[in-house]
Amino acid sequence: MKNLRTRVCLFVVAAGLIASPPALAVNRELVELQTQVQQLQDQITNLKQSLDERMGVIKNLMDQNTDSINKVTGAITNIQVNLQKQQSDTNNHVDQLSGQLQALNDSLDELKARLGKVTKQLEDMQSAQQSLAAQANQQVQDQQKQLSVQAPDVLYNNALRDYNGGNTDLARQEFGDYIKNYPNTDLAGNAYFYLAELDFHAANYPQAIKGYDQVLQTFPDGTKAASAELKKGFALLETGQKDAGISALRHVVQRYPRTNEAIQAKDRLRKLGVATTASRRPEQ
Repeated sequence: MKNLRTRVCLFVVAAGLIASPPALAVNRELVELQTQVQQLQDQITNLKQSLDERMGVIKNLMDQNTDSINKVTGAITNIQVNLQKQQSDTNNHVDQLSGQLQALNDSLDELKARLGKVTKQLEDMQSAQQSLAAQANQQVQDQQKQLSVQAPDVLYNNALRDYNGGNTDLARQEFGDYIKNYPNTDLAGNAYFYLAELDFHAANYPQAIKGYDQVLQTFPDGTKAASAELKKGFALLETGQKDAGISALRHVVQRYPRTNEAIQAKDRLRKLGVATTASRRPEQ
């Protein structure tokens, strides 16, 4: 636009500077200038129209962009408002949930305390039940044991029969059962004696001596006392305790003088080459 105006001005100036030639030449040049000026004006008009159209398009685009920006701005504003509202609602909801959670924790603690008490009660009940069950079981076992134990005379006779029949293992078990179940009867001394006899015949002399001592200490007036002391003397001799064995045999002769045990003791003492009674020291 600016270039066209400059060109028009230059033509006008050029027309004023031209000298006055003949009239025909001047008119021709003026016509040419006018034609060019008219062409320039037409170009200016067309250019202005084109610029106006373009400006209209640009303005229209700018208006559209402005509307779009306004819409986007409004949408962003709405989003921000919604976000703020949602954040506020969320905060309120979080506070509400925190309160509910705290209440639940309090309830849970209370339930734990109650559960602990109930568990303790159940453990106590279970312990009491187990104790009662153990007592009942023990009573049943005792009753069964009492029912399974034979009568004393039957048990003793069975043991003696197996002893005489050579069933040593069974006899040992039966004599042991008799002592275990009937330790205070008169036949208990006999059972101890036969157990010692089983050890003596098995050459277990130290154990046999203990058995004979059990008879002499617990049942000194029993029917097997003389036999127990006699066999104790024999067992002492077998273990090399000659003096103790001789003393035991002499005691049999002294205490039970008219018994078969005294006869056996004297016979063994004679074989040993010793007197049947201990010699007294001369009085001084």
